[in-house]
Amino acid sequence: MPATHHAEHVGSLLRPPGLLQARRARERGELGGDELAKLEDEAVLAAIDLQREAGIEVFTDGEMRRATWMAGLLESLGGVVPVEVPTSAWFREDGPPPPEETAFRMVAAKERLTQRAHLTAVEADFMARHAPGQFKITMMSASMGNLLWRPDVSQDAYPTPADLLRDLVALRAEEIAELVRRGVDWIQLDSLAYNFVFDPGFRARMLGPDAPGPDALLDLIVRIDAEQVRAAKAVDPGVTVGMHICRGNNRSAWMSEGGYEPVAERLFGEVPVDRFLLEYDTERAGGFEPLRFVPRGTTVVLGLVSSKVPRLESRDDLRRRIDEAAKYVPLEDLAISPQCGFASTERGNLLTVDEERRKLELVAETARLVWG
Repeated sequence: MPATHHAEHVGSLLRPPGLLQARRARERGELGGDELAKLEDEAVLAAIDLQREAGIEVFTDGEMRRATWMAGLLESLGGVVPVEVPTSAWFREDGPPPPEETAFRMVAAKERLTQRAHLTAVEADFMARHAPGQFKITMMSASMGNLLWRPDVSQDAYPTPADLLRDLVALRAEEIAELVRRGVDWIQLDSLAYNFVFDPGFRARMLGPDAPGPDALLDLIVRIDAEQVRAAKAVDPGVTVGMHICRGNNRSAWMSEGGYEPVAERLFGEVPVDRFLLEYDTERAGGFEPLRFVPRGTTVVLGLVSSKVPRLESRDDLRRRIDEAAKYVPLEDLAISPQCGFASTERGNLLTVDEERRKLELVAETARLVWG
């Protein structure tokens, strides 16, 4: 069984301004690749120090080498071309942010997909040398691969999204297996495709009027996610596999809403991960009742601390919510985290590094109070 950790964070951390400036210089041809890699290494070491000081025991590299949380996959693929991101409304408490603030890069398949590079292997090798404890590698689930299919770009290579998914799932399964063979013992799949099921408005905005129905989508997503978990466990049954689900996270904005009930029985019953990292910081995620389907011994990491806003949550409120969740999942099978990363896109959420650190400290301190 995987080691129990009751304090965790999802993955991404705020990028240093100097690193962002260096990326732009690299794009303009003013900085070499070796110089950029050195700055990325320094940013990862600083991220490790921040996590250690905050009391977090499962480390990530902060996704410092990525432009977005999806880059571990998207920047490693061959056969793709840049495309405009489909129009999708983003929301904040004070109203929608300007579209240019939440814009990010996306690609679509133009030829048959290949594995052009291994960004996650670079991340894993560096963490193996420098992490002071257990570390995890975060990666976009192939269940979101339909976003790589555009009819005007992809049809010659892949007549349907299902054709593309077959190749993508095979590539992702092999990448996961290779990471485990290299000694990685903790992998986190970020699978936001469930939003297509529990938010009909999001499904319509992203997939259009001809999208499959929620039941068909859920069948597909669950099958793909379960296959990726099995790819890891086939190499090493002891590897820890987590799955993160949120409602979008980009410059402190979100893109969907809805509780877990429409997916809970299938998701929790059929996707055999060791840990579910679930957004739960606002009412947008619904209540804890769907957790009744979680198998005993599977850890539920409650994303109770917001990575979107600097305001610190009350420890008493966090403990009260953990107690509420414990009505459905035994306390020993619960943990706590922020609801998402702090920088799903490289520009990051609207917090400072000090505010980010205090959020992580709150997660670690609350875990110590509850679980000792």
